[in-house]
Amino acid sequence: MFTRSNAKTTVSVTIVTYNSERFIEPCLDALLRQTGIPFDVVVVDNHSTDNTREVLARYEGRLEVILNDRNLGFAAAQNQAIGASSSEWVLALNPDVFLTPGFLQKIVEAGAIDPSVGSLCGRLLSIGPELVPPVEPRIDSVGIYFTPAIRHFDRGWREPAGDRFGEMEYVFGASGAAALYRRAMIEDISDDGNFFDPDFFSYREDADVAWRAQLLGWSCLYTPEAVGYHVRSVVSGNRRAVPSLINMHSVKNRFLMRIKNSTPGIYRRYWVPATLRDLVVVGGCFLWEPRSIPAFWHLASCLHRALRNRRVIMARRRVADEDLARWFDADSASHPLPRGAVKAKCQGIPA
Repeated sequence: MFTRSNAKTTVSVTIVTYNSERFIEPCLDALLRQTGIPFDVVVVDNHSTDNTREVLARYEGRLEVILNDRNLGFAAAQNQAIGASSSEWVLALNPDVFLTPGFLQKIVEAGAIDPSVGSLCGRLLSIGPELVPPVEPRIDSVGIYFTPAIRHFDRGWREPAGDRFGEMEYVFGASGAAALYRRAMIEDISDDGNFFDPDFFSYREDADVAWRAQLLGWSCLYTPEAVGYHVRSVVSGNRRAVPSLINMHSVKNRFLMRIKNSTPGIYRRYWVPATLRDLVVVGGCFLWEPRSIPAFWHLASCLHRALRNRRVIMARRRVADEDLARWFDADSASHPLPRGAVKAKCQGIPA
């Protein structure tokens, strides 16, 4: 049930486009077929040079469009879209994600199970650019997890969908391709009005939000009933196929995220694998990927803001290292809901 943004809505869907002509129309068509819950749509276009804006114009009256005169990056543009909304929930959606019927209603209803849940993710499946569901579905993402080397990945990536990941469970964070955020959490963890850190520009900003949320006591819930398809253009481990600008931001942002969010207790536990990985990344830039070397200059230019953000985060943190460390254990990519929580919610009983 689509409603205009000035009406009372339960969820606002925020989309950032940049030369998204190929996928934005089927994305919006699938989105606008969602029923069962009032929602509005805010699209921010980052100065596309293809026909994206012409496509958006065809949806006049069905969504709010903000046109930027330059590319501000994904993070800053998402902040614009979130700022233009006022709903209880915000679904940050990539223009290359296609929601199946009932996605919005199912994921929002799951958020009511636990008031400490600040973000949710559904079951994203991989789909090719031709937008034909594969005969043997594979997972794109069922949440974010971290390794002892303080690297983050999408849970389930490229695994056969099958019966795996069929239960609701807590995860570290939600993939920014389709992440639902509670407004109360957005307001709680934002810094100087920014939910996503604009210094990230693009890539890893979802993991930064997830880590910040965990530090401040907000959990993330995975719900398998909310299903979508994602055309993934940036594939982990295949850097040669990724634009050099994205690779550069990826390097910058991995260190920026650590500067802001890592704590002494976490680093003491995992400093060996984390340091070894750091050496691989730095060495790789200078030996094999020189176009990523500017990442260190950009990191230095935003270091002052990152340290200020860190002071704000650490002054307000609510979770001890002992509790946070479990998420960086190789065997702790998820944690189960308390027994009876889902059943209690279905019966209208407080869990």
